[in-house]
Amino acid sequence: MGPTAQDMTPPPQLPEKSTLILASLAGGAKHGYALIQDVQDFAEVRLGPGTLYGCLARLEESGLVEALPPQDRRQPYRITPAGLDLLRARLANSARVAEVGLARIQARMA
Repeated sequence: MGPTAQDMTPPPQLPEKSTLILASLAGGAKHGYALIQDVQDFAEVRLGPGTLYGCLARLEESGLVEALPPQDRRQPYRITPAGLDLLRARLANSARVAEVGLARIQARMA
């Protein structure tokens, strides 16, 4: 059984940097510095502290991440079930777009 029309509806817009933060937190709870390092490692994108904490505040306000009890002076965050659902939908949509785009490039170069 293939995807339904509902499955093909693109997810709500999620800025790229927020998507990167959610993808990092999908691997487990992290504090700010660990998030910056992880995103740098897997996406080669350097998030500044202001950008990171601004995104985290918006994601927390939206119920997509939640702050955990502080550990020493560090504030860890984790992704919520709603965050996982939105991230899954966003990445699936991005994968479809990448697949079509790459196929078109390949066809053009053939």
